[in-house]
Amino acid sequence: MSSLSDFLKLVIHRRFASKSAIESYQLNELKRLVDHSIQHSLFYKQTLGDIEINQLSDLKKLPIINKTIMMDNFDQLNTASLTKDEVLAVAVEKELNKDYLGYYKDEFVIGLSSGTSGNKGLYITPKALTKRLPFVFLARSGIPLRYLPFKILFMLRVFSQGFNDINSPFISLTYLSTMTEVDEIIKQINQRKINILMAPPSLCRLLIPVAHLIHKPLKMIVTYAEVLEKEEKNRLGDVFGCRVIEIYQGSEGQFASSCSMGNLHINEDLIIIELLDEHYNEISTPHIAASHMIVTNLVNHAQPLIRYEMNDLIVLDKPCSCGSNFRTIEKILGRNDDILYFKKKDGLIQHIFPDLFSRWIITSSENIREYKVIQHLDHSLTVLLDPITTREKDDLIRQVESKLRFELSAFDIECRMDIRCETIALPLNRSKFKRFEVDKDIVKV
Repeated sequence: MSSLSDFLKLVIHRRFASKSAIESYQLNELKRLVDHSIQHSLFYKQTLGDIEINQLSDLKKLPIINKTIMMDNFDQLNTASLTKDEVLAVAVEKELNKDYLGYYKDEFVIGLSSGTSGNKGLYITPKALTKRLPFVFLARSGIPLRYLPFKILFMLRVFSQGFNDINSPFISLTYLSTMTEVDEIIKQINQRKINILMAPPSLCRLLIPVAHLIHKPLKMIVTYAEVLEKEEKNRLGDVFGCRVIEIYQGSEGQFASSCSMGNLHINEDLIIIELLDEHYNEISTPHIAASHMIVTNLVNHAQPLIRYEMNDLIVLDKPCSCGSNFRTIEKILGRNDDILYFKKKDGLIQHIFPDLFSRWIITSSENIREYKVIQHLDHSLTVLLDPITTREKDDLIRQVESKLRFELSAFDIECRMDIRCETIALPLNRSKFKRFEVDKDIVKV
């Protein structure tokens, strides 16, 4: 997939006229995936061999796996006869050398992810799919064709071979590491006449104080890798004077993309997402948070991920007015091991999702460049604030503390908190910057 016509085909996901049309397509793709996996993967031959897929609901008959199971069975699970030891060695070498281009054995892109659980995850993507996915990335980002030619600045930790292959007369990509100095980013935007910026929200915030130095206003900002709160989206839009949208993807697949209305839609033709409650019953009603998110990647047959449980949680929204029948995402909740847990006055435990806590912080002051929340074993908090201007630090601390105590009191929560201002050094993997770190042994029930 390397032509503009391929790109245009991916733009249009209204071709599915109904939910039943989507499910019919998913069933056919699921059958192909399962058949291929049983034939070429010893792991799936043993676990799926006796299960027939005649309707989409039969998916629920299949066992759920997770990263630990996937990694423990990597050699038997993948269909490319690759071993974990050889792939891991190559992935680590690429990380050490910071050389992410090229295809392993001229066939695969290798991804190494630590995720939120701290253990390594290996992900392989075949060349044909690697060349296709950037077009999905662009076509499903809600970028109007009137912005052609696209002059895109990608701010990524690494630049994969797939993105390296995408440059064309209509699409010009410039890659900068997320570690690039702010002055250099502005310089590149101006010199290359960038009209679309793709970057994590935390990096976009770094550009706010120097946004006025951009000569020609951006047409659009596309964020990814971190949750984009509504207030932050509006703030970025006001500062940069352009539309701000987000996409949702991970090593396991490209989960969702924005439509022309700026709403996130699940890429139902690429992935099946099951949202389940605590009893593993399906959730299809909007505005209800799931307890489990199970994904089946329909397009990667080299490393089949069938009913793979994610750490992510999402909330569905009502149908979108854009006309697409792909389900709409209202919000992406934080990684579930980053959810905060507080002890209420009556002794019961109350959880607070990080996206809500983030909203409290960012709405308490305009003088916050970055922040980090650490929750300790006794449920107390350390809140670090990196202000845009160092003037009136005490006022900033008082504003944030007042806001947090007010909001927590609505849940009958009182907790000790240490709030202080200091410079927050973002990690090398800035695109995966964790604002919320919760003690793993904290009482959750």
